[in-house]
Amino acid sequence: MKKLIVLYVMSCYWLFLMSTTTAIARNDVVEYTIAEALAIGKHKGVEIADVKMYFGDQAQPKILKNFGEFATNKKTNAIGKSDKFACQWVFLSALKQLALRTRLLGANTIVNIRSNYKHRIYSDKKHFQCGIGNIVAGVALKGEIVITKR
Repeated sequence: MKKLIVLYVMSCYWLFLMSTTTAIARNDVVEYTIAEALAIGKHKGVEIADVKMYFGDQAQPKILKNFGEFATNKKTNAIGKSDKFACQWVFLSALKQLALRTRLLGANTIVNIRSNYKHRIYSDKKHFQCGIGNIVAGVALKGEIVITKR
């Protein structure tokens, strides 16, 4: 009988936790500056400098070969981090993934990089969008991988 009471109390506690977690869950979409995130990456040793990157409608060099559009969708643990740092970190991770694809294709540039969080295109040459929740931050990017003159 004692075990049944303990089991009942624990079940009620679990249901209470689940109901309060969903009540305070969030999924905000925020914007941060690309320049600040890249500066954090440089400071933390995130290397993506060998691939040229052009965001939004930034002026770009002449394209010699276009490999097409590629997308990335990265997530990171946001627990214990500020929203801003978690978003900057996951943005760098998404850029690194695009840069890796660029190198694998033998290209040197990514143009028209834009946010694509939840399949909503947001194109800006100074800002990116990030989805932030209670425990996860996510950045989705799209960009065209190309070869340009060096």
